[in-house]
Amino acid sequence: MTAGVRHRLGVASRAVAAIAGGYGVAALSSVVLALCLPAVFGMARSEATMTGLLASFAVFALAVMWVFAARTALRAWSGLAVIGAVLGSFLLLLMHSTGAAA
Repeated sequence: MTAGVRHRLGVASRAVAAIAGGYGVAALSSVVLALCLPAVFGMARSEATMTGLLASFAVFALAVMWVFAARTALRAWSGLAVIGAVLGSFLLLLMHSTGAAA
């Protein structure tokens, strides 16, 4: 495999990570905030949902920047996977403790 092909595959992998992985991390953070804010700060559920939704745009932008700033495509994917696993675990914990449905 030539260096040009390897570079193109790395950029394509980063683009997929930015789009799919960024969306996944943003969606998870939105739901975690929507469940966490009422429990921690006593915020109304509708306001917490809107806050989580608006914050997810910033999270998505940060995830995209992380993907293209990472040294390798593997590091970009693994960073998104770790953040997604942490947010997913936190989401399961919040759903269990608050009695929220999926």
